[in-house]
Formats: sequence, structure tokens, C-alpha cells
Amino acid sequence: MENNTSLQQQLLEAGVHFGHLKKKWNPKMLPYIFAEKKGIHIIDLNKTVEGLQEAAAAMKSIARSGKKIMFVATKKQAKEIVQECAKRVNMPYVTERWLGGMLTNFNTVRKSVKKMQSIEKMLSDGSAENLTKKERLTLARDKDKMEKVLGGIAQISRIPAALFLVDIGHEHIALAEAKRLNIGTFGMVDTNCDPNKVDFAIPANDDASKSISIIVNYITAAIAEGLQERQADKEDDDQSDSDETPEARAARFEEKLDAGDDRGRRGGAGRGAPAKRRVAGPGAGSRRPAGGAR
Repeated sequence: MENNTSLQQQLLEAGVHFGHLKKKWNPKMLPYIFAEKKGIHIIDLNKTVEGLQEAAAAMKSIARSGKKIMFVATKKQAKEIVQECAKRVNMPYVTERWLGGMLTNFNTVRKSVKKMQSIEKMLSDGSAENLTKKERLTLARDKDKMEKVLGGIAQISRIPAALFLVDIGHEHIALAEAKRLNIGTFGMVDTNCDPNKVDFAIPANDDASKSISIIVNYITAAIAEGLQERQADKEDDDQSDSDETPEARAARFEEKLDAGDDRGRRGGAGRGAPAKRRVAGPGAGSRRPAGGAR
């Protein structure tokens, strides 16, 4: 409980509780509003702590499973914070402009990334030396333009498992694409947005850089923890493999061969075995904040 109190204090100092003007509110945010002061809605920080911890736990689980979470924040005051945090945990990010179809038309976007990488290679390995100065300059400019928009997603080869959005109203195109592809969504939700549009809503001021910073850093710390646990699990597996004696390994291999022979003799009797149940990912059964009056 003490931990929650100190977190709540930090959120209060960062101004996370300041919402929008009363006239700009979305009625579905009513359960998350604590009061109204001088025409401005005040967010209930108990609900913020709850939402933040739920989202952090789910993201930690995604990171531990080895999947990617894409950070999306194209607002001026969020760009640098989000870029720095995403780089820290080696996650993809979009902070310049969301290209329509970045998720729904992922293959085409990947082609653009490959084009950018091939230009980069040409300019660095000297193969562009045969071109004229003007052509080299044009290539360099094209690369810089693409780097600005696609740099944050250059390293991913598949669609991410989840999206973290700083302002779900501002990033509505990204949110719509994620929903269409059934990708888990996490978002900072201010009093002018509908919290039901994301799987995990974090009620918070999404305009002040201090507020954005504290939320994004908290989320990033949880992802980093998940990645560390994944690394520790890998090391434990490697250790247990290396601890096994050559005799034990040989015996295990013989058992596998014998099992294979038995299956062959039974004429593929194992074919009727029940299929494995698919385990739902963290985003699948996530709780949605309930809209409606308290």
C-alpha cells in the first residue's frame, strides 16, 4: 500500500490528475473523474494507479514472452520521451507521422524499410561513388526522409503484439488499424476520450510532458523487467542443458528413438491425440474499464 501511496504522490506532483475543460469531456470517462475544479475535470489518481499497474503487468508479460510492443506518440510534447524509452527497451516506435496502413499494409511498409536500408548500404559501402554528386545528394535526402518516418520500425519483421498510445484521440488511425488486426491496445486516456476504445486504459493527462514522462517511464521499467526475466529464463535453460552429462544425454536420445519406433509400429496411432489448447495472450482476455456512471 505504501508503494501505491508514493506512486500516487509522484503522479500528483507530475500533474497527471489534470483533465480537460468540463465542456470537452467524454461522458464515458465519468468513472475516472474525481471532481471538477474551476471548470476543469480532475482525474481520480486511485484509478490511474490501478490502470497503470494493470497495463504494466500485461506489458511485462508480453515482453517476457519475447513479443514486441509498438510505442506510438506523434504529439510534439511526447516525441522525445517516447523515442528515448522505446530505444531503451529495444521496442519499435512511431513518433513522427503514422503512415496509413503501417499495420494493415505491413508488407508494403516493409518494402519501404528495405529500400531505405539499401540506400543506407549504398552510401556507406562506397557503391554510390559511381553516381553524380546530385544523385548522391538526392539519395541522401530520400534516406533522411524515410529514416525520420520509418527509423523506429526498421528492425521489426512482423506485426507487433501490442500498441501503446500516448493520446488515443490523436492516434485514432493507429488505434483503428490495431483493432482491425486484433492487436492488444494500451493507452493514456484523458477526460476527452472514450476509455472503452482500448483494452487497457490509463486515465491520465496526455498533454503535459511531465505527466507523459512519468507514465511512459513506469511502463518502460515494467517492460525492462520482463526482458530481464526472459534473459534469466534462457540462461537457466542453457545452464540445465550444460549440466547434463554426456551419458544422460545419450540415454535421452535413445529413449526418443525407441519412442519413435513404437509409434511407427502402432501405425500412427498417435494421430488422434487431442490438439493442444491455444493459450490466450495478455491482450486477449484483458479487462476493459467499464463505462457508465458511478
